[in-house]
Amino acid sequence: MDLNKAFKEYRMEIENRDPKASRTVKNYLIDVTAYLDFLKEKNFDDIEKVKYRDIETYITSLDKYERSTIARKSCSIRSFHQFLNFKYDFKNPALNLEVRRGKKSLPIYCTIDEINLLMNSFNDEVLNECFQHALLEFIYACGLRVSEAVTLTLSRVDLNTNIVRVLGKGDKERIVPIPDISRNVLLRYFDTVRPVWNKKGSNLFFVNHFGKHVTTEYVESVLRYKCNELGFKKHVTPHKLRHSFATHLLQGDADLRSIQELLGHSNIQTTEIYTHVQENRLKQSYAKFHPGNREGDNDDEI
Repeated sequence: MDLNKAFKEYRMEIENRDPKASRTVKNYLIDVTAYLDFLKEKNFDDIEKVKYRDIETYITSLDKYERSTIARKSCSIRSFHQFLNFKYDFKNPALNLEVRRGKKSLPIYCTIDEINLLMNSFNDEVLNECFQHALLEFIYACGLRVSEAVTLTLSRVDLNTNIVRVLGKGDKERIVPIPDISRNVLLRYFDTVRPVWNKKGSNLFFVNHFGKHVTTEYVESVLRYKCNELGFKKHVTPHKLRHSFATHLLQGDADLRSIQELLGHSNIQTTEIYTHVQENRLKQSYAKFHPGNREGDNDDEI
């Protein structure tokens, strides 16, 4: 089968019948396109001629990327060949392709003081700042992925009952409570900013000053600007606000299962990484405050 036809068939499948999240679908298609471009450069004209060693050569050429990116690209290639194997009974050359994810690093998060400094830095009397405050407040207070926040529709946010119904990865829905202090920020945006900006009658909860959807890149740029303005040493991203939400819940003695539900993790092992943050903090406190670790101990009995 011609490479372009194979891609067209795969694209139709993954966009219309696969339950993956839209962002995952987008990444998979980008990855498979790059993979097929590599094969074309090697003069492949038939997808059935591809062997495992050809895939391995391609994966080896990706050494400039981070391991997590290479792992995702490997998953995309496996998905592509699995589809062709299932639908057309083509031999699957990616059958033994390993996905080397590497060791997961601990999530970087903000302290509660840093979150307060960030949220208190906005002047809510200014429309644009009120809007930016509401966006970041929602992401942190409800542990949202940035993609979840910018695609929230009006019907999913209930500011009367303080509930948001989030449509997460794989179109899984979860219900997250909105804290009272966050509700006040969201209400201010909803009552004063959105009616002025929503010129096109959008059903999205967040709209920009053109009345259009907000991009994830915009949210990231707001945080970059704020980090510089406030002199933060760490680079805060929207996902680090989500990490902060989970870490602060754990520090407040919330149980891991509840945090898993609020974050929308399908696997508890994904949530367990936050316990390592707690363990690190405990070790630091132990090293700092344990009597045996004090400098210049006084031997006099009290």
